[in-house]
Amino acid sequence: MSFYLFIFFLAYVVLTMLLPRWRMKRATGQEVFVVPRDDSAQGFIGRIFKLLFGLAFVVLAVNAFAPQWGSYLLPAKFLQNNPARLAGLSLLHISLLLVLVAQAQMAASWRVGFDENQKTELVSVGLFRYSRNPVFVGMLMTMLGLFLVLPNALTLLSMVMTWVVLQIQVRMEEEYLSKVQGAPYFDYLKKVRRWL
Repeated sequence: MSFYLFIFFLAYVVLTMLLPRWRMKRATGQEVFVVPRDDSAQGFIGRIFKLLFGLAFVVLAVNAFAPQWGSYLLPAKFLQNNPARLAGLSLLHISLLLVLVAQAQMAASWRVGFDENQKTELVSVGLFRYSRNPVFVGMLMTMLGLFLVLPNALTLLSMVMTWVVLQIQVRMEEEYLSKVQGAPYFDYLKKVRRWL
């Protein structure tokens, strides 16, 4: 199970980040990772996301390759049981499916971050009829699932910080989309909730 989790997370990153980035670059010629590498709020959040995924990989690597170090991660022993583990595994797999479907439905509008020089179409069909941010909902489910499968201080920190950072990112994107999309986006805001 420990090696499976490590491989699953690697596959998750490849399927939800690297492969779509390569496909979009090939199809449109545009870069879809548009998070700036500067000191802006969006740039700062991008660095935090990298750190959070790095923490997740540390936990998964310790679990897979050095389980004897697991006690240093401050495990929450009261959550180390089969029901929590099964719930976590279910969330991990459902979240992967949710993110992949949402990305496919976004098609050429999918971006990591936002760039004021790249106007994309507003997506309001499929999963986007029920949530304005299904990809981010999937990411939150991923971190919750990881915490339930491997409950410790680092996975708890990753989960909480992902929630905080996504709250900020979503609000910045909403401000950007309000400027770029105008009236259609305001209508969409009235019909569809931010999360669920």
